[in-house]
Amino acid sequence: MLRAHGNAYNIFILVLTIFSLAIMVLLILPVTPAEHDLLMLYDNAVCVIFLIDFAFNITGAKPKRAYFIGQRGWLDLLGSIPTIGVFQLGALLRLARLSRLARITRLLRGQAGKDLVVDVLRNRGQYATFITVLLAGIMLSVGSILVLEFESRAPGGNIKTGGEAIWWGLVTITTVGYGDFYPVTTLGRMTGIFVMFAGIGIIGALASILASLLVSPSTPAEPAPEAAPDAVSPAVSPAAPAMAATAASAIVEELAGLRAEVAGQRAEIAALRATLDPGAT
Repeated sequence: MLRAHGNAYNIFILVLTIFSLAIMVLLILPVTPAEHDLLMLYDNAVCVIFLIDFAFNITGAKPKRAYFIGQRGWLDLLGSIPTIGVFQLGALLRLARLSRLARITRLLRGQAGKDLVVDVLRNRGQYATFITVLLAGIMLSVGSILVLEFESRAPGGNIKTGGEAIWWGLVTITTVGYGDFYPVTTLGRMTGIFVMFAGIGIIGALASILASLLVSPSTPAEPAPEAAPDAVSPAVSPAAPAMAATAASAIVEELAGLRAEVAGQRAEIAALRATLDPGAT
């Protein structure tokens, strides 16, 4: 038995895997030391997410070897080792992430397009959350990498390190903009415009998701007047015929009692007349 994930989670891990492979390709290219450090920072952040995913999967598998061996979980573990400390050679194991990519692609390909659309409509809250978080992370990383590439080589640029690029990306994507670090090149400013517009949408999406979690669900509408409880059909209430028969018999008995009482009163009236007028026929 393996831990099952929703399509929203699988798509999140799939896109994150593709993003990590793109970072691996960029690390092979001739980049500056500042860009290399920034790429390694993002790669290690992705490794932390993959380690959490590995722990989540192996703890939900019974037995553990069903995931670790049967689903090649050991490759997921190798591809999740961060490149820090004694694991400086962990970058050589990034190709193991292709196993996770192939497994999730096979899972999503096995579903019909109609089923996927129905799942999106049914679990749109999960999709919105995962997609918003994913877009925020990708926009922050791509924007900081691009602005560092454009500004670090500019003569009058003030964004020279990975930390400065991340700080600029954070204050730009949140539409705060302190102004201590800013792009001076044309490409850097175009990147800033793109990040700002994306940040407006991301902040709005996060606000709507938070509002949907805080607002209580609406109460059901009151029943219409014509749908009153006294119009219950026998199919809805099987005891209705017995109750009706009991009520009818009670009414008949009461009518019989009233008739007997009226007959007694008539007999008394006749006796009084005979007493008052003995000669009357």
